[in-house]
Amino acid sequence: MNNIFDFDRVIDRSGTASLKYDARGQVFGRAEVIPLWVADMDFAVPEPVQRALAQRAAHAVFGYTIYPESLYDALIQWLAMRYGWNIDSDAIQFCPGVVPSLHAVILAFTQLGDSVIVQPPVYAPFLAAAETIGRKTVCNPLKFAHGQYRFDLQDFERCAAAGARLLLLCSPHNPVGRVWRRDELQALLQICARHDITVVSDEIHADLVYPGVTHIPLATLAQDKVHVITAVAPSKTFNIPGLGLSALIVPQAGDRAAINKAFSSLHVSASNPFSITAFEAAYREGAPWLEALLDYLSATRDFVRDFLQRHLPQIKLIEPQGTYLLWLDCRGMGLDDRQLKHFFVQEAGVGLSPGVLFGTQGSGFMRMNIGAPRSVIKQALEQIANAANTHDSAQTE
Repeated sequence: MNNIFDFDRVIDRSGTASLKYDARGQVFGRAEVIPLWVADMDFAVPEPVQRALAQRAAHAVFGYTIYPESLYDALIQWLAMRYGWNIDSDAIQFCPGVVPSLHAVILAFTQLGDSVIVQPPVYAPFLAAAETIGRKTVCNPLKFAHGQYRFDLQDFERCAAAGARLLLLCSPHNPVGRVWRRDELQALLQICARHDITVVSDEIHADLVYPGVTHIPLATLAQDKVHVITAVAPSKTFNIPGLGLSALIVPQAGDRAAINKAFSSLHVSASNPFSITAFEAAYREGAPWLEALLDYLSATRDFVRDFLQRHLPQIKLIEPQGTYLLWLDCRGMGLDDRQLKHFFVQEAGVGLSPGVLFGTQGSGFMRMNIGAPRSVIKQALEQIANAANTHDSAQTE
């Protein structure tokens, strides 16, 4: 199947106002780095998406836009096909991206001074969302043992019992790559039910799971005992995050009203003729491209693991079960976080995301985006290995 889709093609993205490429100077202090940081991929989007966008652009009128029934149907059919999750169109609320959705839901379900639970190391906006709108962030750090991250359920119970109102769940988890098991999610829900915790489950990486692992939408386990609001989007799956359209699945009518009120107060809209067109085309016709992508990413993940074991044993891959983001344990290099950043950027010429961006629990780690042609990943790894050898030689002189 991979022969149909050319994921090895290197596409020059510089000069396209790309955050990943054109902001390298501001982000890293130098533009000459291989950018493997922000979570978008360097692959061309599926051909049906390109075709649909070209057809829409050819119309040449781009006025105010509604959400057509076909858009709802595309998402409903995708969730049913991939996860056996059957939802009504009334449960869908379209949103201008997941991060604005987090803020809107916090506004809808908490008051000033209320506590919101997050589970670091975690996607950085999770850490900032509550504080920016006058709420308190309560950390329930994941436990790391035997090379894998797990929920700390005992600590989560403590956080919930202390009066928290909301949990921001990352599932699959960015950056550590966990795809949570059914029993783990059920245990989490039991605690939420005891303490009346509403859950916002960010599942935009749900389609990007590796062979042998199954993503389970949290809402399918909640059985109305816990209010679960699920964030979904084709943005990560089909590499269209710049188009900025996502959706919340909100089963309860009262919850939908509260979220609508919050969005109304923010005066934001997600209706855009191009984002709507791409969203629908991706979910209707993108499945073959996605299957090929998963094969490619799986092989790249294995390539990185083998390279590190052979050439960079001081860096250990935390085996990912999902996402195209690799969590690298660099503590064996003996560098502090400032030195780590300097090493990768200035010595290796590779732009990764420092682990401390995801909370203090990420100290000593780096996040690598492997959503790029394998030749680019290979070059980056070779530069890191060469820099490590040079660094070690300089230290022993």
